[in-house]
Amino acid sequence: MLAAAVGGCALVAAATTPAAAHPAGHGHRLDYVALGDSYTSGPGIPTQVDADCARSDRNYPSLVTRRARATTFTDVSCSGATTVQMWQAQGTNRPQLEAVSRNTDLVTLQIGGNDVGFGTIIATCARLGVQDPKGNPCERSYEASGQDALALAVRQTAPKVTEVLRAVHARAPHARVVMVGYPDLLPDDGVGCFPQVPFAQGDFAYLRDTEKRLNLMLRTVAGRNRAEYVDTYGPTVGHDMCKAPADRWIEPLQPAAPAAPAHPNARGEEAMAGAVLHRLAGNHGHR
Repeated sequence: MLAAAVGGCALVAAATTPAAAHPAGHGHRLDYVALGDSYTSGPGIPTQVDADCARSDRNYPSLVTRRARATTFTDVSCSGATTVQMWQAQGTNRPQLEAVSRNTDLVTLQIGGNDVGFGTIIATCARLGVQDPKGNPCERSYEASGQDALALAVRQTAPKVTEVLRAVHARAPHARVVMVGYPDLLPDDGVGCFPQVPFAQGDFAYLRDTEKRLNLMLRTVAGRNRAEYVDTYGPTVGHDMCKAPADRWIEPLQPAAPAAPAHPNARGEEAMAGAVLHRLAGNHGHR
């Protein structure tokens, strides 16, 4: 999601999921399609199987499909994708919605961060943070007009995500549709870690709240559009980019593990896979 702008608990969760989860489908068939941005595709995580979209074979859809024993699996997630790329090609990646059909049984969707502009936000807040590390220059900048520009961006993204979900249902009327939220990027307690993550001390809580606002919007839109929601924030608290390399599942702006800056590493993708598998093995409701 942020790559353009800035250049195991999960294993236990997966292991406790039934070995053959059949979350939807025709008999024991499971035709699974994964849609999304770079948080889905897994840029930088070995092995990269699609250089154009920075897609890894260890991203969470790949882990889910192995555990759930999907009959067919199509992953069209692509780094940098917005909701627009559901209908429009992105380089060599065709419009993502083209992968969804009447035969599709399961769709996971993780989108919206690039519509809100998280890449630009990361770059802007890092630049301002260096200038005023003890203040909240990023928050002041985004609220300079008298309203919170990031909160407005989240609200403006909601109808776009709604349109995507409606299009998925239209193309795959019998599919189980799962909206995947974004993992915990920054300390949930709002305490910063400058200069490891070069945001100003007062901006950590603001950016944390912005991500929570985005996830709440995704949850709400999913609930209103016959989709389930998977919380990946809660399961990743305590493993944000401020933590030590051995404990973090999100890499900072200078990654120590193979991953894009401000993105999940392999353990982060495993954590999201565990959350999705837990949901698939549970109830089939739409909340």
